[in-house]
Amino acid sequence: MEQLSVLLQGTIAASIWMVWVFRFENIVREFHQFGYPDWFRNLIGATKLSLAALLVAGIWFPVLAFFPAALMAVLMVGAQLTHFRVKNPLPKFIPSLVLLVLSIAVAVLNQDRI
Repeated sequence: MEQLSVLLQGTIAASIWMVWVFRFENIVREFHQFGYPDWFRNLIGATKLSLAALLVAGIWFPVLAFFPAALMAVLMVGAQLTHFRVKNPLPKFIPSLVLLVLSIAVAVLNQDRI
C-alpha cells in the first residue's frame, strides 16, 4: 500500500504543478469565468503548489502525507462546487474529481501515520 500511496502522491503533485505552472494562462481564464478575483486565484494556486510540494516530501517522510492530501481534497471539493455553480459541462468536472478521489485515497492510506 505504501507504493500505491507514493504513486498517487506523485501523480497529484505532478498534475497540480503541470496545471498551475505550465498551463497558468488557462487557470487565469477559468478563474475569470468563475468571477473570482486575482488575489483569490493566487491564494488557491500558492496553496495547491505548497500542498503538492508537501505531498512530494511525504514520499520520504510519510508522516507529512495525510494533511496535505486531506487539504487538497477540500480544495477539490471547492473546485467541484465552483464547476457546479457556473454550470460547466461534465468534462470540466473530471480533472478535479479525479484529483479529489486520489487525494482521498492518499489520506486514507496514510491516516495511521498521523
